[in-house]
This record gives sequence, structure tokens and C-alpha cells, in this order.
Amino acid sequence: MKNSFWIAGIMSVLGLPGIASGQDFEGFENLFTPVRTYVTYQCPEEISIDGKASEESWQKTEWSEHFEDIEGDLKPRPTYETRFKMLWDAQNLYYYFELQEPHVWAYYDRHDMVVFHENDIELFIDPDRDCYNYFEYELNAQNILFDLFLNKPYRNGAKPDIEWNAPGFESAVFVDGTLNNPADKDRKWCVEVKIPFASFARDEHFEQAGDGDVWKMNFSRVQWHTEVVDGKYVKVKDKVSGRSLPENNWVWSPQGVINMHFPERWGLVQFSEEQVGTRKVSFQMPLDELLARHLWLAYYKQQEFRRENQRFAASLEELQVPKSGMDNDVPFELEMTATANDFKLKLTAANGCVLRLDNNSLLTRTTN
Repeated sequence: MKNSFWIAGIMSVLGLPGIASGQDFEGFENLFTPVRTYVTYQCPEEISIDGKASEESWQKTEWSEHFEDIEGDLKPRPTYETRFKMLWDAQNLYYYFELQEPHVWAYYDRHDMVVFHENDIELFIDPDRDCYNYFEYELNAQNILFDLFLNKPYRNGAKPDIEWNAPGFESAVFVDGTLNNPADKDRKWCVEVKIPFASFARDEHFEQAGDGDVWKMNFSRVQWHTEVVDGKYVKVKDKVSGRSLPENNWVWSPQGVINMHFPERWGLVQFSEEQVGTRKVSFQMPLDELLARHLWLAYYKQQEFRRENQRFAASLEELQVPKSGMDNDVPFELEMTATANDFKLKLTAANGCVLRLDNNSLLTRTTN
């Protein structure tokens, strides 16, 4: 799956000359902050999944940025630091997460228990960047996995396939401290993960990454407020409602909204065939990702219009969206067909890139 429509370098997503002005997204700025990016390199040795990342390849692998609140700058920085590393080879993806934590706890102990009701780490992967058919994995400090497949985002009527189990998935947890012991202070817990490319198979087809390919991914840490009652960690309750206090959601690439199921907001991971620790490769931002923002702006405006008017806007003019524009010096034209209950958007760029987005969040890419 080779990507097309490239522009060179990460500079473009940092708001430097050539990118569309942030003013174009007025009223929706939280949904158009730059997403984070990461380049993952080839692993030349066998990785033992033991939670410790002791192999030389892991020692050569760069850490990601520390996680931020899911809403980004709208909320304070996380109390405890979280970061990850990533490697790959011809068969597998490898991840290593480090979560600082003075009180490591987890009581759920069976596969497919809903572990985000406890503290956990979560992986979200969309191999072809179409915001459909993506994979979610959640792990707690007992190394209990909750894995599921979503055919589309929840906002568009997804029915998550919880019966799906990731074939070949391996994980291990290392606790620097003691699990479920409130009497001492812990330091961190670490999670090591192996996911075979073949596990992404749907209908006997799976996505195999190649050099230069870019996948959408994001990672989330759920952190609950707890207290100790009778020697056990329990969630702190609101004194008025009696409900558990809302959890913190700390993520690699901020979503701008308290919802991980906006896959268009996930970060981007680029695969490099270079062996880890050799030549450094710069991230190359796909131009189609930048152009797609203009479709997403119209999509969000349509959702807002429908909330206010009980129907979708019939035209771009009614939606107050320009029919043409320019991004990174590439002119483009926008089209929309719509009824009261659905709509379809199309962007045609001067370089031959054609993007389509419908009211169900399916993003497709073709070339003229």
C-alpha cells in the first residue's frame, strides 16, 4: 500500500509558510491542531515480548513525545508521564509503552473485560487512513486484553465487533513496583506488544506496511482518580451524584475532543525500511492528509448545521464554505451534493488528487 501525493518534511504541519491559515478553520480550531508524527524503523533481531525491552534494537529506538491531555492545551498537562517506542519487521509491529505511576493497580483478570473501566493503555490503528475498519486494543496492568474491530466510528452508527480476537497478538507487562499494593509507592508500569500484520486481515485481505507508507494511529492512557478503602484501590465518587469522578484521558496526539473515535484526528506513523539506529529518516507528510482537512471542515459544519436546522445544508453556499482554495501551493476545488438527510463531498486538487468524504465519515482517495 504505497502512499502518493507527498510533500517533503514535517515543516508543513507546524504552520509554516505554504499551509492553509488556521483562520480557515475558525470555530473548529480544536479539531485542526497539528497531529503528531513518528517514524518507525526496521528491527533486525528477534524481540522477546517480556515487558522489559532489553534488546539492542529497543535501546536504539527513539521515544515519542510525552502524552498530553486528549483535549490538548484546553486542559492541564498530565500528572504522570507516558511515552512509547515502535519498531517493525516483515511480519510484525512492536510497541513499548512506559507509564509513570505511583500506584499500579488492576483487578480485571479475564480476556475482553472492559479494561478502560480501570487504568489502561489503548492502541488505535487505521492502516489505510480511510477512518473505517480500524482496530482497538486495550491492556491493563494485569496484561488483560480487550480487543475489538470497528467498521466505522461510533458517531456514524458503528457496531463494534467485540467477538473479534487479534490472532497472534502478544503482550507483556513489567511493573516497577508492586501490583495492587497500596502500602508502597511504585514507579511505573511498562507494556510490550507484538501485533502481526496478518492480524489486520478482514475477508482474507490484510494491510502489509512498506517503506514510506503512513498509517493512522493513536494511543490513549485512561487514568482514574482512586483512593484506598480496606486495602484496595477504588474509584473516587462524586459526593453529590455518587458516580465515579471522570477519568483522565492522556494521549499521544491530542484529539481536541473527549472522544478517541475521531480517527481523522489520530497521529501518523511512517514506516522506514532503514534498520533502527542507522540512517535517520524525515517524516514526509502526505499532501492528501492536509487537503482532507478541508473536507472535514465541511463535514463538521454540516453536523453543526443539522443540529441547528434539523437537516443538512443543501449547498456549499448555504454552508458558507468556499468552493475553491489552496493548500501548500496546490489549488483545489470543492463540490457537494446533499439532501436533508445525507451529503457527499468531493475535493479535486490540481495535482490530480481526488478525495471524497460522505456523511458517514468514509474518506476515499483516487487520482485523475
